[in-house]
Amino acid sequence: MLILLTNDDGIHSAGLQALADQLQPLGRIAVVAPDRERSAIGHALTLHAPLRADEIARDRWAVSGTPTDAVSLGIQSLLKENPDLLISGINKGGNMGDDLTYSGTVAAAMEATLMGVPAIAVSLAAQSFKYDDFAGAASVARQMAETVLEHGLPADTFLNINVPAGKPLGVRLTRQGKRIYEDAVVENRDPRGRSYYWIGAGELGFQNLEGTDFHAVHNGYVSITPLHLDLTNYAAMDRLRQWQLEEMSLDIGNASSRRPNKEQAQ
Repeated sequence: MLILLTNDDGIHSAGLQALADQLQPLGRIAVVAPDRERSAIGHALTLHAPLRADEIARDRWAVSGTPTDAVSLGIQSLLKENPDLLISGINKGGNMGDDLTYSGTVAAAMEATLMGVPAIAVSLAAQSFKYDDFAGAASVARQMAETVLEHGLPADTFLNINVPAGKPLGVRLTRQGKRIYEDAVVENRDPRGRSYYWIGAGELGFQNLEGTDFHAVHNGYVSITPLHLDLTNYAAMDRLRQWQLEEMSLDIGNASSRRPNKEQAQ
């Protein structure tokens, strides 16, 4: 059994080490992760610069790129066999709701799924970034790894898991929640009087709706959300058909010919 690990907090993060230690009994553990923190970088792929992968220990590579780069290099180049499972994490901080679009942790699991490798993203959704006890989240990750290896996953689907701090009350199968981004940007002034801005420094809220990842974690439960690669909003298809878009006559001419002349403008 070969399990590939990665993250977006960097190769030396405590969450990644706790995950590797917990999964050791399951088989060969390979780690391919960014050489430094690359949080909130999303599904970025490095296309216009060379990448380096330094093997800092046996089966442990530090990559000079993004989490997506690390997964791509690990599966397509560094490992000589396809992994049976990829686990991304353990992220220090939750990845729920709309935050998934920014998350390098989630993007790494998405990249593995695109390559046909079953994948799990795991995050420790503690209230404070100073909280660094990853034991509980690592234990959940091991149990989920065993479950996925036994049962497999639906096509084009990966799991996004968020574990509350402390001892969870149980597990909830959830849907993606909704973040409230009010006051997400903080403006301040430096000693020279110039304005600067800090994204993500404000208090972020969420819609506390039952059945969502936010609601589960807020109430002390592990949230497991199945995510699908197909982003199509099928529920919106019927409404858009009413616009008769497929019958639209496209006027693709010279842009200047469509500008009103002075007389028309008057």
